[in-house]
Amino acid sequence: MNLSRPKINALLALALFTFVFLAAEFRFDINVGLLTGAERVVIAQGVILGASVLGFIGYAPLLDHAQRKGQPQAVVSAAVPIAILGLLQIQSPTSPLALEILGCLAFLGLGLLGAATHHAFSLAFQDDPKLATGAGAAYAAGILMQFAINLLDCGGIAELIVLGTATIAISALGVVPQKAAESSSPTINPFAEPSHALAKQACWSIALVMILACLFSTLDNVVTLSNAHGTIAVQTWPRLFLAASGLAAGLIFDLAERRYMGLVMLGIAVLSTISILAVEAGADPNLGLIVFYLSSGFFVTFFTATFTQLAPRMHVPAFWAGMGRAANNVCAFTTSGVSLALVTSGNVSLIMIGALVLLVAACATFVAAGLFRLPQTEQERKHQQLAEEALAAPSIEEQRQAFIANHALTPREVDVLIAVTQDERPLKQVAEELGISMRMVQRHLSSIYQKTDTQTRAGLTKAFPSA
Repeated sequence: MNLSRPKINALLALALFTFVFLAAEFRFDINVGLLTGAERVVIAQGVILGASVLGFIGYAPLLDHAQRKGQPQAVVSAAVPIAILGLLQIQSPTSPLALEILGCLAFLGLGLLGAATHHAFSLAFQDDPKLATGAGAAYAAGILMQFAINLLDCGGIAELIVLGTATIAISALGVVPQKAAESSSPTINPFAEPSHALAKQACWSIALVMILACLFSTLDNVVTLSNAHGTIAVQTWPRLFLAASGLAAGLIFDLAERRYMGLVMLGIAVLSTISILAVEAGADPNLGLIVFYLSSGFFVTFFTATFTQLAPRMHVPAFWAGMGRAANNVCAFTTSGVSLALVTSGNVSLIMIGALVLLVAACATFVAAGLFRLPQTEQERKHQQLAEEALAAPSIEEQRQAFIANHALTPREVDVLIAVTQDERPLKQVAEELGISMRMVQRHLSSIYQKTDTQTRAGLTKAFPSA
């Protein structure tokens, strides 16, 4: 991977965002569990994720407004104190209402920062063959940071300082891209060509992420409840599987120019469904946890790579770059209650049927999103480019007309030119066919030689486009 300064900054910003977002979410879940009980955790988690969606979606119009005011950095600058103020929930407020209000505030700010980091990453890695590897590496780095802070067991003010510092660092890395800052409208790509097919692909990709998120949300709720009850501890060793899967996903997705990214992700969806069925059928929760985390890393890298590579081709790149994370969070917000009800109901058959229905829906959406139509190889693209160039090239008649116009040939000179370049007929025969004298043919031919900077009939024939 060829790492320039913008790419390094984009990778670091995305890694820090992942770290702060997941660490804040984890600490919020712990605090909610302590204050209100395990069953409230999933609902409260859905609420804060919904707040983050507002930040992701609101970033593009706010950035556009800030740019018009000549202050492109204003959105990120405002998001940092909002997020840090909301992170005060780490201090374990005694009121559940205050905890949830601060959580929503934190994730609103983090949503704005998340959209900014994804936008910067999208522009920095535009057309980069290692885009998915970069997305997976940034995600893995963020997970490892969270693993380290959980391992050190630093809570309270220490954790608040760490997360606050990381949030400030995201802003310091310049997540408002220079290209956007210099543009008259940073959220609009004037070079994007409106395409119904592209818009259709983007919308189906959103639907796909939401369907897959439902699968992961169901198993995530099992994990969240188990962690809240103290059955398993998700803050330690399982995170290593999550980091490893994110990095592995990036490397695998980038193989053959991401030709098989959709197929690989479908396989992961099948694996995730099997893990849901296994856990509900009574398998060891830790086994299901391992499968879930290995699959989750692939899923996050998939939706990050899908939308960051799509965004530069869209009319509003700043809106689309973080849409994968936004769609995932929308699903977590809207389905958390239903998913929790299913998990806590103990209706194993209903959960299994639901998981299988989601898998079938995911397969259909993969097809609709065009992810089973493999991208072209480099050789295929070259052949297509040559074919397009051949179609775009001027015809022989157009080339002849251009030759005649460029050399200011008279109508009679054109007649002589065509006649003498068709074949090697004697000039006497050419004169008879044109109904003029031999001497006149020679005079016209001499004029043609002079105008076209040629000296012989053979040279003239070579210069004049042949039919």
